[in-house]
Amino acid sequence: MEPLYTPQGVEERWQRTWEEEGHYNAEPDAPGEKFVVAHPPPNVTGALHTGHALQISLADALVRWHRMRGFNTAFLTGYDHAGISTQNAVEKHLATEGKTRQELGREQFEEVVWEWLRTYGRTIISQFRELGASMDYRRERFTMDDDYIRAVNRFFVHLYRKGWIYRANRIINWCPFHETSLSDLELVHEDVDDALSYVRYPLADGSGHVTIATVRPATILADVAVAVHPEDERYRELIGKEAIVPFVERVVPVVADEAVEPEFGTGALKVTPGHDPTDFEIGQRHDLPQLTVVGPDGRMNDKAGELAGLTQEEANERVLEWCRERDLLEKRESYRHTVAVCERCKTRIEPLISLQWWCRMDELKQPALKALRERVVEYHPESQHRFAIESLENAPDWNISRQLWWGHQLPLWECPEGHVTVQETEPKACGDCGSMNLSQSEDVLDTWFSSALWPFAILGWPDETPELAAWYPGSLNTTAREIIRLWENRMIFSGYELMGERPFDDVIIHSTVLAPDGRRMSKSLGTGIDPREVVAQYGADATRYGLLKISSTQDVRFSYGAIEEGRKLANKLWNVARLILANVGDAGPELRPTALEERWIVARLTAAQSQINTHLLEFDFAQTTNVLYHLVFDDFCDWYAEAIKPRLYEGDGDARATALAALEWVLKLLHPVMPHVTEEIWSNLPGRASRLIVAPWIWPELAGRFAESQFEFEGIRHAAEVFRRAGVRAKLNEEQKRIFEAVVKPGRAKTNGDAEAEIERLRKEIERAEKMLANERFVSRAPEEVVAAEREKLDCYRRELDALSN
Repeated sequence: MEPLYTPQGVEERWQRTWEEEGHYNAEPDAPGEKFVVAHPPPNVTGALHTGHALQISLADALVRWHRMRGFNTAFLTGYDHAGISTQNAVEKHLATEGKTRQELGREQFEEVVWEWLRTYGRTIISQFRELGASMDYRRERFTMDDDYIRAVNRFFVHLYRKGWIYRANRIINWCPFHETSLSDLELVHEDVDDALSYVRYPLADGSGHVTIATVRPATILADVAVAVHPEDERYRELIGKEAIVPFVERVVPVVADEAVEPEFGTGALKVTPGHDPTDFEIGQRHDLPQLTVVGPDGRMNDKAGELAGLTQEEANERVLEWCRERDLLEKRESYRHTVAVCERCKTRIEPLISLQWWCRMDELKQPALKALRERVVEYHPESQHRFAIESLENAPDWNISRQLWWGHQLPLWECPEGHVTVQETEPKACGDCGSMNLSQSEDVLDTWFSSALWPFAILGWPDETPELAAWYPGSLNTTAREIIRLWENRMIFSGYELMGERPFDDVIIHSTVLAPDGRRMSKSLGTGIDPREVVAQYGADATRYGLLKISSTQDVRFSYGAIEEGRKLANKLWNVARLILANVGDAGPELRPTALEERWIVARLTAAQSQINTHLLEFDFAQTTNVLYHLVFDDFCDWYAEAIKPRLYEGDGDARATALAALEWVLKLLHPVMPHVTEEIWSNLPGRASRLIVAPWIWPELAGRFAESQFEFEGIRHAAEVFRRAGVRAKLNEEQKRIFEAVVKPGRAKTNGDAEAEIERLRKEIERAEKMLANERFVSRAPEEVVAAEREKLDCYRRELDALSN
């Protein structure tokens, strides 16, 4: 082993070795219980971010743990074609060359995308490698591969023939820059400063007016009603009357609807079904017409009359000026509110009624709902399981079409008569009239439509492959909470629909990692942290350890301190391993515990392994790292290694063999979290028959035999605490005294301890703690962690007093 631990060289060597030797690759016919993780496909144009790093760290820890336990483990990965983000990236690239996709045409643009991906895409998987993800890179898939396209087309045709896919005008999220509909996930919400304009709508009978407040005066042209809340006493007498829309002077009804918020503005709402989701629903309930005056490019369209072609800002001014001239503009005031913008281009989203393809959800979602309610598939933590059920219960029909050029083109063709033919491959003639003059739909499918097939399409579906037979259903999926309704739930109902079986058993919804100051990570805000830079500075093992340490069921702040703790842990283990390997002679690893420190470390390793098993089964990664830290840093390095050092130097054969076996055991326990440094040390152990990545996670025969030694050894540790704090020596037996001398080295300390004074101090501390814990008010009202800490201190005081008193 090298004298100093340098993570970069070690990590690069072992990631390459695992891949070249194929130690992590499973085969469908391999024996053993299976554990399959189909890792979420990253954006083909994306780069590693902190969420990815956390996701990989926890998934790979579970995969490595199961692999060592003898499972037939498949960790599968690949790319998502990421329709809008890829098209956006390529269009930006074209702009640097003074070109547009419209100038190229669709066919040539697609060729440019493929060439761009060959040059700039697919880099994130190499970053997964750097982090130590033990994936089966041989089976890497891409959602635009020919076989995957065939799977997507099969799914579409299947749903269409069941009558679940239809075309309809609905209100959708529309990006005027990309000119496409968007899913909710492709939006971000930003606070903006607007003006709230209060405009009077005269009543048609001349009895007065009703004032509404709006931030979008240009859309007044598409108003088809005024709505008030049915229980709003201010407007009850207006219900059923008619009002006149300013500028267009259209007579519209005043309707009552519970969707109106009486507290907003004046409590009266202009109803514009063509430009607002809430208004659209109101319009549906009251059978109102649907008018649109904003076009796909975000400008006023032909139906805006004299305002056609203007920007919305220009139209706003024209409408407001018209109202001023007629004394219909009551007032204007500043108004800060949240609006949706396109995640990619930051253009403000237009809610527009658009002719789109939809998938009915009422029947499709039922098997998935049943699986969630019966816990056949379970989300972790529990709060996310409840959310998954609620979001699926309330799932509206799914807008599956996008107006992009990059993606899976809908497998449907139309003839001049308007007949639609749907099949997996291009038809020779119209299925209705026989016309051979067919044109394929220019729309592409929502990226999530293809991602919904991920757990089985990556295994070869719709073909009956050995991988599909062996590895479906899978075991686990993990992602962030914002993906639950867009991806996780869709994989579940797609799995039941096409495979007749759940796609996985468990879903881990990991926490969102915030910036150290608690704000969300954002490049624009300057709060983003690039995990690649963290890996370069601290190493992948330390990064994995630190991310798992801070993981929880809540959002967490990124902690460089946790990463630094991981780096120190790796260095500590490295130095102790060098000490042991340099002083074992020709001994081989064998547990031959003869001394107290050896019996104790066997007991500690046994207990730690049991705890780690429990925590990993419960997906509690923070507690797993806590157990590992205290086992490796405190127990193995600071106590056991120091205690056996004199015996190693003296050539004690039992001490040498046991030290190697204990080190081997420690490396196995730490490997799922910190794979590189553990594999490097393992490779230097004598007589290694295999790589650590596939070493068996089994209990040694001696495990569990020396539990009582922990109590005897704890006496030494309490004696050390007392000595270091007060300089007082506790009474110990000869074996305890030998270990105390080797670890604490009391001869080096200049102390003048007063045993009686320390005993008196401890008695007072015990009395104080007992009184506090006997106070029911304190126990019932203080935070749970405060009470627990007080109990722990009391236990410590009592143990230290016992050590001195004995």
